[in-house]
Amino acid sequence: LPMAFRDVNARRHIGLQQLSSLASTGRTFLGPMKSHKFIVDESTNQSTLICSAVRLIESLDLTSAAGQLLNETIQAQNKEFKTGMSTLLFLVGAWSNAVVECLQQNVPVPAIVSVMSEGLNSCCERVQCLQIPIHDVKKELCSSRVRPKAFESKTGQLGRDGLTNPRNLLCFQRDISAPEEVIPINSSSHQGDDCHFNKCLVSPLAGFGSLASLVKAVGDKSSSVLSGSGVIASSCITQKLTHSRHFSTLGKSRFSSQQGNFQGYLSGPSADPCGCCGLGHLAMALSHGNQTSVKLLQSIAAYQQERAECSGSSQINITEIVTCCVVGLPESYSCVSPGFVTLVSPEQATVIKHFADKPLRILLMDGDLTEQYRHLGFNRPRNVRTILEHPNPQGGRAGDVWLSRMSDILTTFEVNLVLVKGDVCENFMERCIASRILVVGCVARDVLCAFGEVTGAQAVTYLSQLNASCVGNGAWAELWKASDGRAMDLGELVPARISAGGIPLLTAVLTTALPCKVQLLEDQFWALLYRLHHALKDGKVFPGGGAVELLCLSHVQVLAEQPERLGNDKAGREFPSRWLAEYKSIVLQALASGWKQYLSVVLCNAAKARSELEACAAVDHHLQKAAACGSPSAYILEEFRRGGVLRGGSDPFPDPATDLKVCDNVAAKTEAWRRALDLVLLVLQTDTEIITGLRKNQLLNSPVSSEFMFL
Repeated sequence: LPMAFRDVNARRHIGLQQLSSLASTGRTFLGPMKSHKFIVDESTNQSTLICSAVRLIESLDLTSAAGQLLNETIQAQNKEFKTGMSTLLFLVGAWSNAVVECLQQNVPVPAIVSVMSEGLNSCCERVQCLQIPIHDVKKELCSSRVRPKAFESKTGQLGRDGLTNPRNLLCFQRDISAPEEVIPINSSSHQGDDCHFNKCLVSPLAGFGSLASLVKAVGDKSSSVLSGSGVIASSCITQKLTHSRHFSTLGKSRFSSQQGNFQGYLSGPSADPCGCCGLGHLAMALSHGNQTSVKLLQSIAAYQQERAECSGSSQINITEIVTCCVVGLPESYSCVSPGFVTLVSPEQATVIKHFADKPLRILLMDGDLTEQYRHLGFNRPRNVRTILEHPNPQGGRAGDVWLSRMSDILTTFEVNLVLVKGDVCENFMERCIASRILVVGCVARDVLCAFGEVTGAQAVTYLSQLNASCVGNGAWAELWKASDGRAMDLGELVPARISAGGIPLLTAVLTTALPCKVQLLEDQFWALLYRLHHALKDGKVFPGGGAVELLCLSHVQVLAEQPERLGNDKAGREFPSRWLAEYKSIVLQALASGWKQYLSVVLCNAAKARSELEACAAVDHHLQKAAACGSPSAYILEEFRRGGVLRGGSDPFPDPATDLKVCDNVAAKTEAWRRALDLVLLVLQTDTEIITGLRKNQLLNSPVSSEFMFL
């Protein structure tokens, strides 16, 4: 087999340069204020809007070994945390450049690996003092804001719980000049848990600063409507600039309604997060400026808390949440709907219209609904080639016998609704539509489990396994309706809602008029959802906006000035003490340069510095003040309480009321640091790249042929 190799561990380490080049493409994703990128497919001329390091890496040409390692590292971070990938990508590039500088100064590779690893471990230990417990988040985030005044209701109870008590969720900030308004809710034909959903759900896309409408169910005498004096008023008015009608997510909006759930409209915006405690503040701080997802998440949290009857800290159950992206509607139509909302074909929509309010018999299939499907445990006999599994002596098209047999099974058990985890045979789908049987494919396993629990249906792998005990009852299907009460017919695909009594499933319906924004909106929603999930799981968060990285930079600089404070027995055995001190100082300064570059880019991306030079000067100024304070961690926490750690002089919004305090996940952030450095050091320690399977002429004609030696 022809082989060639080249030396990659020279002073201009090729692998590190490749990492740096790839990582530079994601600089604008860093920090709470991100910039979007268009990914254009030249083969189809279709474009997609992204704001995620994962989507960016998926779109790049990663033919190099270093690029493939970078992709695997980011995918691992995404699989475990769903957040922190932008930080990981940037630090990979920053530390790759820093390591190359160390190589150019003739620092041995073992010294770089040892000192950098121990330096990062020391940083992870140092920043533990910045962790904020979840129960202290409200105090930390609201210490610099005006406290809202709470008024007593007629019952004498003080409304002090926000999202921690969903029955008090409908407290809104109001505009003094706006009139009071009460919005009715139509009664639903489907009762059960949807009724609880109606009582506590709020508009997910309401803005800030205008009328706060309260909601009362029509005919529900037990529900009281608070008057204007009973509304929690807040002096915090959040401002938001928008530059395009396409990308504006706030403003006057109506709450999307579906038959069987919320039927009223909220003409005014919801409360500023300062008006409620608990998850409201935490979600806003973890949103990194994504207002749309915060409103959806507040609705989800309220509904899940209502079901769980929790009085304390809420937990978000991710397995009960799915998303459905609807193209063709404004983003103000986005909402949370109980049950399972999915897109179906117009032919399937016709079947749904036929169902009306009819209860359906449901079947769940854990696999593909095709003739060729075999589950993973199925092992064919060895050395046997199957020519035809079901011979058809009567003639006819291949598969007709299977189609007829499967259709007869569904008809025999009077099945109206089939949810399939995998793909569905198109011919079988057509037969089911003709028989007025609704078949929905590509359904998540969590959705199947949710329907199985409330309908009694048991999932089967093949239709031939079906028996009477596997079929569930009590499901229904209807077309999803927009806020004006119309069932949406968007052409190729129609949104439909499938539900059952008592099902805990919630669907975040994400609407947009731009097809290229579908992936972006879905990524943003899941990112916030998992940030909140991990924050509750960790029980603590980091102050964001560069606070933790600033403490790391301060700590590493102190270690670089006093290298004897960083002990490493392994390095001490490999190098003389005189050299060790010299190497430690150089390597630690290189590690610190990565943190400083990180902070500078965050300031530039947030428009708090006009240039990277000004950003570096601002970082140095904070370092000097932290050192003069005597306790850098105390200085950073105090600055965070005042509205943000890195506040540049060119900030266009100097008003503290407009500053959004940002928090980050503890485990996700520190793990992103470790993965970034581990990748850089792994590539650093590779000395040879061996190419196999290529023809010699191909390699000779390549631009890098001079770097290879043929074996």
